[in-house]
Amino acid sequence: MLSYRHGFHAGNFADVFKHLVLSLLIQSQLRKNKPFYYLDTHGGSGCYDLNSGMARKNREYESGIGRIWQEKDIPDEAQGYFEVVRHINPQGALNTYPGSPCLTRFFMRAGDRMDVCDLHNTEAGALKTLFAKDSAVKVHAMDGYQALKALLPPRERRGVVLIDPAFELKDERERLLEALKQAYKRWSTGIYAVWYPIQDKAALDWFHRQLARSGIAPILCTELTIHDQYQPLRLNGSGLIIINPPWQLDQQLEAAGPWLLNKLSPDGKGLFKLEWLAYPPERLPGNANS
Repeated sequence: MLSYRHGFHAGNFADVFKHLVLSLLIQSQLRKNKPFYYLDTHGGSGCYDLNSGMARKNREYESGIGRIWQEKDIPDEAQGYFEVVRHINPQGALNTYPGSPCLTRFFMRAGDRMDVCDLHNTEAGALKTLFAKDSAVKVHAMDGYQALKALLPPRERRGVVLIDPAFELKDERERLLEALKQAYKRWSTGIYAVWYPIQDKAALDWFHRQLARSGIAPILCTELTIHDQYQPLRLNGSGLIIINPPWQLDQQLEAAGPWLLNKLSPDGKGLFKLEWLAYPPERLPGNANS
């Protein structure tokens, strides 16, 4: 149950996509002077050494961040993400990859706050070491779904929640959906980002149908695949469900997504997808403003 270690996959194409989207969500919180809150339910180690034995076993980062981190023709929407990657690799060599807690911490200002969780003892220990002297970050060695119940709603009243499980368990999607529904009841105005792998099409279609019928709205779905077909035993791509997406996020992704697809799937077999599973009021079919 607790065998997953993200260090084996750090910096792969799915990480790049997830963290580019997350960077846009976090940067949206900087538009106002009021403090924001960030909750990471499955934080991993927080930051990853790409020279470690785990990272170098399959070298997944080479077909992800390693392929693009020194690109020059970066769209404006992706600049913040690349700024973080380059900041933690100041010598010009790609040695470190920022996990979601590390990436978010880069953007946080005085007064902003983070709770980061992981149930794996080793990962939680790494997080505690990483943020040992950081009063803005609190680490919890606990189940991420329990954290949604225990830590929401935050006192800040605005912020981002990243739910990023390993999908090791057969009932992961069911657990995730139930936890998400309960979290939304507790804090309906927060921004939620839910990561998922694209492997089995039937399971993915079921997941999307359940979300669309959940009563939660608005829901924006974005996906990036780098292969031309679904194969259950292969990571064909990944997606993110965004609940309460910030203003113009869909436009930002329409600009950054195709660029990222072109760089990460150079043979042209992949697909970038962006769709609403549940519309915001201004986009409802038949609305004069839609």
